Amino acid sequence: MDTTHDPVTEDAIARARLISAALPYMLHYEGKTVVVKYGGNAMGDADLAVAFARDITMIETSGVRPVVVHGGGPQIGNLLEQLGIQSEFRAGLRVTDRRTIEVVEMVLAGSINKEIVMGINAEGGKAVGLSGKDGNMVVAEKVTRREVDPDSNIEKIVDLGFVGEPTTVDRTVIDMVLGAELIPVIAPVAPGADGETYNVNADTFAGAIAGALDAARLLFLTDVPGVLDRNGELIREITVAEVRALIADGTVSGGMIPKVETCIGALSQGVDGVVILNGKTPHAVLLELFTDHGAGTLILP
Repeated sequence: MDTTHDPVTEDAIARARLISAALPYMLHYEGKTVVVKYGGNAMGDADLAVAFARDITMIETSGVRPVVVHGGGPQIGNLLEQLGIQSEFRAGLRVTDRRTIEVVEMVLAGSINKEIVMGINAEGGKAVGLSGKDGNMVVAEKVTRREVDPDSNIEKIVDLGFVGEPTTVDRTVIDMVLGAELIPVIAPVAPGADGETYNVNADTFAGAIAGALDAARLLFLTDVPGVLDRNGELIREITVAEVRALIADGTVSGGMIPKVETCIGALSQGVDGVVILNGKTPHAVLLELFTDHGAGTLILP
């Protein structure tokens, strides 16, 4: 029987070609750790959430050791609004008082974390929900920030409440979970040496985790395609020195500066490469890891 023009056969051949093209990349990442920071803005679409869960399951099945760190800023903001708790932002960070940290932990380590875990499990993976508190995985200390008073032009220390940044990372629990062929899904809530609970910026948290695990890649799924040049074109690959030059000449500005600085920090902690990519692109994780095209900006030491 002539199947030359059989659409099912042609589709099957196309799929086989895709798998064949991806094989060298699968072998490259086999046995290596990839940390994926799943942003609050990137997780707002149900179809994209399913695609993300499927991607994480697929890369784990192919031999990669994925670790998911997630945010949840928009979801926290929505619940605080429903509860009538006013949010204040200072120096670009949410001021987190005692009432707010209770909501933050409830949303991050509770509803969002378990939603991601259930999504991965529904696609055939085996995910486990964790936070920085489990096994004292991440210990944080209170963040201090400075801002200039616009009236007096005097620099003042800003009290952000229970906002922390990582001081130590103990990878014991993560190694145990990965060793059992499970997928850790980690909420960026951490204990402090003072016994308090701290809300840690998810990007910073992911960078600390990736550095402690000597990750081959740290992927930041955001709401932007990556680092853009002066013409608005995506830069596919760039070094730390080149990033610093783009900051100096104003090409990289605004909210992108803290993103790339977090990337640079992760590289300094031992991560092989960091990628900023648009989490709203379907199957962005697979495109970045298993194709020669990639899906964002790769920053290298």
